[in-house]
Amino acid sequence: MSTPSPLDFDLVVLGGGSGGLAGAFRAAQHGARVALLEPGELGGTCVNVGCVPKKAMWLASELAERIELASRLGFDVADKPRLDWPAFIASRQRYIHGIHASYLRRLDAAGIALLPARGRLRDAHTVECENGTRLRAKHVLLATGSSPRRPDVPGAELAGISDDFFALCDAPERVALVGGGYISVELAGVLQALGSRVDIYARSPRLLGHADAELVERLQENYRQQGIGLHFGYRLAAIEGEPGELRLRDADGHAGDAYAQVILAVGRGANTAGIGLEEAGVELDADGNIVVDAFQRTSLPHVVAVGDVTGQVTLTPVAIAAARRAMDRVFGGRADAKLDYDDIPTVIFAHPPLAAVGLTEAQARERHGDDVHVYRSTFRPMLQALADRSQHSLFKLVCVGAERRVAGIHLLGEGADEILQGFAVALKKGLTLADLHDTVAIHPTSAEEVVLMR
Repeated sequence: MSTPSPLDFDLVVLGGGSGGLAGAFRAAQHGARVALLEPGELGGTCVNVGCVPKKAMWLASELAERIELASRLGFDVADKPRLDWPAFIASRQRYIHGIHASYLRRLDAAGIALLPARGRLRDAHTVECENGTRLRAKHVLLATGSSPRRPDVPGAELAGISDDFFALCDAPERVALVGGGYISVELAGVLQALGSRVDIYARSPRLLGHADAELVERLQENYRQQGIGLHFGYRLAAIEGEPGELRLRDADGHAGDAYAQVILAVGRGANTAGIGLEEAGVELDADGNIVVDAFQRTSLPHVVAVGDVTGQVTLTPVAIAAARRAMDRVFGGRADAKLDYDDIPTVIFAHPPLAAVGLTEAQARERHGDDVHVYRSTFRPMLQALADRSQHSLFKLVCVGAERRVAGIHLLGEGADEILQGFAVALKKGLTLADLHDTVAIHPTSAEEVVLMR
């Protein structure tokens, strides 16, 4: 038997982010010969300009708030805490470099060929590198991710995008965030806690249009108390001025105060341009996302796609889970392997975090009408109460039917990000209100409110 050409693979992966790496590793575990093409840093958005550095900055801002709380509770905190950004960024980037090094070790151990190049799909079995090298593959995995969008208004190039936040070396004195989604909400909380004065400008009538309205209302009130300005129904027409002194002009011609930094957070678009998809026969939707079926298959046989490039629940763990299941199907003999996109838990790292799984109250009432039962608890966590701060938590259960099956769990408050994971498992398994009442509470905690709601 002849030895296969080194340019022949069982799988070629375009994109070395979370989804691409997960797919490559899983395919290799099943014995596939894999090549991974990634022209940038391994880990994609999540590791480099997303989840990981964002959480690091969120932790820094949480520490700043805790130090302020400590001063209220009798600790001798002589000066208002101020973050040494360069020192913290060095720690943050050292941590990220460790992730890069770990990926390289794992790729080498798995026998995966890493090509630091951009790839272009020629047909269902051919990928061409930017240097002209062609790779032949039995299967192709598309996982090229997404990038921040800029609005089509004059002066948009003067503003930063969410990626640029991670290049900051200090807290700007005044910051305007354009957009009402989770990126604006997260960056606003971080920057305000670290010393900036922040305003959010959103076209929508509220923040976080996908989240439960009642929790968002509580979050907005918390943000106002923290000093964050909220401007809804805002129609941006232009960005004017010079770096360090930028103004937003609205559709009515009004230009407001000057900002040291403007950050655009108006959504992301799939990285599908320039990689040969349409020419090869891969169908895209009107927004440029790759169209896939329930098994992540594209319109081109033997080509699958996962993650942000498909526009499906654009979260890192979703890309990872979808990629692993797709490779289990393609190479692992599991013909029915696919990701269940229902009841995926999510967390927005606001201040405090907002965590949710399942249906919002509005979604539940749309589906089940009067068969919906809602339970809620508004409270001050002990630390906030001890410090006599007005920040409140709001926990909410959305139940359906006579058996009070829990269809949605929505938590806004300290520790919500850590609390939700276990409850999300229970919801997927058919949790009822009676099950919660049968569980002894852990006291005193915020989490006990979930099992005590009546």
